[in-house]
Amino acid sequence: MEPSKRTVASYLVGEWLPAMQPPRLRPSTWLSYQRNLERHIIPALSDIELQRLTPAQLTAFYRRLLTSGRLDRPGGLSAKSVKNIHGALHAALKDAMRWGYVARNVADATDAPKVLTPELQVWSPAQLRVFLTQVRDDRLYAAWMLFATTGMRRGEVAGLRWSDVDLAAGRVTPRKPRIQVNYKVHVSEPKTAKGKRSLALDPATVAALRHHRARQAEERLVVGPVWEDSGLVFTWPDGSPIHPERFTKWFHQRTRTAGLPKIRLHDVRHSYATAALAAGIPAKVVSERLGHANIAITIDTYSHVLPGLDAQAAGTVARLILGEAEARRDPAVDKALTTRHPPTSSRREVKGEYPGQEEGDRGDSNPRPSGPQPDALTN
Repeated sequence: MEPSKRTVASYLVGEWLPAMQPPRLRPSTWLSYQRNLERHIIPALSDIELQRLTPAQLTAFYRRLLTSGRLDRPGGLSAKSVKNIHGALHAALKDAMRWGYVARNVADATDAPKVLTPELQVWSPAQLRVFLTQVRDDRLYAAWMLFATTGMRRGEVAGLRWSDVDLAAGRVTPRKPRIQVNYKVHVSEPKTAKGKRSLALDPATVAALRHHRARQAEERLVVGPVWEDSGLVFTWPDGSPIHPERFTKWFHQRTRTAGLPKIRLHDVRHSYATAALAAGIPAKVVSERLGHANIAITIDTYSHVLPGLDAQAAGTVARLILGEAEARRDPAVDKALTTRHPPTSSRREVKGEYPGQEEGDRGDSNPRPSGPQPDALTN
């Protein structure tokens, strides 16, 4: 490899970031990389020669970010923020190695901070129903229905166009999410390739969308020539787009009015997925409806539901094969399978048992599973 005096700053700002501009990356991803470069990476590592960058330097850099990396007030960045910065550096150094600038990716030898996944905060189906009842007369009732009955992301609902909606077939196909980075809105591509999906709608959600379209047509007549023809499903009364953050603010206001536990708008998506899995919808189907890149993400994210589904599946399949009465039979009263010895003080001890111990009462027997049971999944 040819020696070079190229610095971290000249490579990242002068070569790598321009090469990654959309459509190479999603606008939100590129802006996130740009923000982390300008605010954190370049001020700390700019003058280091790219070929002399070491894992030890990156480790020290991450440690400083965790302890004193905030720019708005004293304190450190969260582990998740530092992991995102590590992700940007790792991607940049991977390309530097591919382009022949460095012999190895030193970020591979550096451990990113571990991020503890917080426990999901979800609403039960009954709580979702309370919320939808509360917002029944809301101008954006159809949007709240989409959040609750499809698990669509905020950007997908905010960017949904009438051309993406087929009311006759009862389907929506979110193609152009509207996302915000530093409050600036960008029309993006779906988050993953699987995000380009067609979603079946239930009749109630179709009816809500029909009513919303009729109301929007009335608003257009009232506004007249100044109507902004954005093509979006959810707009202000003059047809102009609604900022995605507005959906979040309105959601919190309506949550308080309904007297429901505080959750994020994104947690409605988790609530939908949890309810679907608890209802026995196959994880593959749920994964496809959510637009996850693969089913492993779905299983990992909603693993809290799976132990109960395992017990539920065992009972359901047993009833299918054995019949209702046979599947519910208690083995303890099945005399044909009982082989107890008559009680006697002189009976021979069985290997692994002690006098007075009953069969099936061994000290090493497996306890009853302690995971969530099916009836606890809607709490």
